[in-house]
Amino acid sequence: DMPREHIAILTADDRGADVADEYGVSRLVAPLTRANFRDLLTPLLGEGDFLLNLSVDVSSVALIALAQELGALYLDTCIEPWAGGYTDPTLTPSQRSNYALRESALDLARALPNGPTAVLTHGANPGLVSHFMKEALLNIAHDTGQDDTVPTTREGWAALAHGLGVKVVHIAERDTQVARFCKRPGEFVNTWSIDGFVGEGCQPAELGWGTHETGMPADGRHHDFGCGAAIYLLRPGAATRVRTWTPLEGPFHGFLITHNESISIADYYTIADGGTLCYRPTVHYAYHPCDDAVLSLHELADKNWRPQSEKRLLMHEIASGIDELSVLLMGHVKGAYWYGSRLLIEEARRLVPHNNATSLQVAAAVLGGTVWAIENPRAGIVEADHLDHARVLAVARPYLGEIAGAYTDWTPLGGRGTLFSEDVDATCPWQFKNFRVL
Repeated sequence: DMPREHIAILTADDRGADVADEYGVSRLVAPLTRANFRDLLTPLLGEGDFLLNLSVDVSSVALIALAQELGALYLDTCIEPWAGGYTDPTLTPSQRSNYALRESALDLARALPNGPTAVLTHGANPGLVSHFMKEALLNIAHDTGQDDTVPTTREGWAALAHGLGVKVVHIAERDTQVARFCKRPGEFVNTWSIDGFVGEGCQPAELGWGTHETGMPADGRHHDFGCGAAIYLLRPGAATRVRTWTPLEGPFHGFLITHNESISIADYYTIADGGTLCYRPTVHYAYHPCDDAVLSLHELADKNWRPQSEKRLLMHEIASGIDELSVLLMGHVKGAYWYGSRLLIEEARRLVPHNNATSLQVAAAVLGGTVWAIENPRAGIVEADHLDHARVLAVARPYLGEIAGAYTDWTPLGGRGTLFSEDVDATCPWQFKNFRVL
């Protein structure tokens, strides 16, 4: 019901112009930089307006600070640095991590409490998966005869996860969407932002580090600042693979791409007693993108992480496929539990034009977070884990296809050591060394 004249798009290029014209939404092509972002955005934003940041290479922290100053609400899907921040060779791996970007946003949140609502990193993942996590915990509690009363505090949610025995959480995603013609040499193909994927793929692999872990990876490092909930590896996420599982695909190898939810979920579910760490799950992304994107990643690595000259975002040429986006909770009494969205390309197109399955999962989460922010306009700077998960899911659910849960007896030890001996920890299948592909 919002009047179209109340919506304006500020964009770095002319992609999507035909869609904006179709819906009568005004747009201005003007790339934001450190030098011009205040001059360009200040005339557009006032008290009660909403800055929806879906950009890459634009500092999220800078935009949040401006929105707070102007009294505008805000939501983004990733904490972005200015252009080049992901791959700046003058920065240490720790300094160019998502952990560091998150800490910079949390510093701003502490400095500006109780201001206009700014929702951090609320796309499909990070974002939607934090709400899947809470729903999955409640389902496991119900199915195992434990108290499934909905917690109302961070401490209550952490106690629920701890009481259930959840040791590991994968954001397990398998994208099987396929185009009518395949990837060409020198081309990066993907079903969502290619610039965003390349940027985060070149960052260090990052994961929330659980209290059940008995051994640090040889290339693993702790950060010397911040909340301490995560570690990073001295290698890019796009070169790091892990074993995971979804119901339709079964076992597969995914990329351990760094994402904010790996850190925020681990931090949110941490239990500490004074200076003693009592509980924290290991949390990380385990992502198998569409097959053409996998080929694109291999080529990117071949060229020492120098991006391809051509980019192709798959949309209308997709012939078939599905995006399984989920959380996989492991280590509890029932083994492992998958909970998430299965969205077919045909259903995505029927629900909302100009989308594929992946983009619609993101857009649905953005919509849910935006509605929550409008309904809670003075919440300050918050992460997805602090939002009312039921309200966000109620808004997003009509656009997510089938929402389902499934238990499995799968572990990363299944079928191992058959052809060659492997260094695994058979005493605890949920150790990170068992998931990592070497």
